[in-house]
Amino acid sequence: MNYEFHNPVLVEKVLDLLVKDLGGTYVDATIGGGGHSERILQKLLPTGKLIGIDADEDAVIFSRKRFGDRVLIFRCNFSNLSDLLSDLKISRIDGILFDLGISSYQIDNAEKGFSFSKEGILDMRFDKNQFLNARYIVNNYNEAELTQIFRIYGEEKFSRRIAKEIVRQRKFNPINTTTELSGIIGNVVNKRFINKTLARVFQALRIEVNKEMDVLKKGITDALNLLRSNGRIVVISYHSLEDRIVKNIFKTYSQQNLIKILTKKPIVPEKSEIQTNPRSRSAKLRAAEKI
Repeated sequence: MNYEFHNPVLVEKVLDLLVKDLGGTYVDATIGGGGHSERILQKLLPTGKLIGIDADEDAVIFSRKRFGDRVLIFRCNFSNLSDLLSDLKISRIDGILFDLGISSYQIDNAEKGFSFSKEGILDMRFDKNQFLNARYIVNNYNEAELTQIFRIYGEEKFSRRIAKEIVRQRKFNPINTTTELSGIIGNVVNKRFINKTLARVFQALRIEVNKEMDVLKKGITDALNLLRSNGRIVVISYHSLEDRIVKNIFKTYSQQNLIKILTKKPIVPEKSEIQTNPRSRSAKLRAAEKI
């Protein structure tokens, strides 16, 4: 299988903001294919330690092969970071990176069911061990629940119309694949809007499947509590819901004089980076330092 994870985004900014103690302990909370981790390793002294985690088993397998014993890598959702570090007898860290969203590999791998343009089973789980998947949601959630998911997590204006059509169609046959769902949505949404609508609906389902907003809140909060004084947190988000959560948590901690916000406004990629890495176009980076 070809593992094509996305090119790391805003790498130089990440390195500049994240790594201050070259012999410190750092966590890549979304290691994926290891693009950021490779550069972090290059900057650290031999006494430095890097821990990588990811909920996706494929990412863990790939990165373990890539790094060998240079990085401690675990299959773990970052909402369980505190427990993992406790098991490793690590009480404080010097920095942590969250690169949110999904990788090119996850999007392009039809088996994972993230892409509306590739036929695959409606899955969308980062962690294959969990029960809830997208197929269950579209075939079992009621119209009101589907409407709410599409409206809140997808910010989709046709939410009710789409939910109603899904409920109507599944009475005849279960909705099992990405293309079946895309076709159903296409029945009730004008072709002019269809691609953006499909992207928003699929995003909403992915967020619901993986409980991404709850996981993010816990992960960021735990990370801030684990940082030692002068430790850094860097978060790259890819849509407004994620960015809003990060912004609000940083604001709360800053008002309590627990952190110093290092990015008054989020850092975004230069045009040159977007041209070479189009999937970076929606990236926003925020960073803070523990007081």
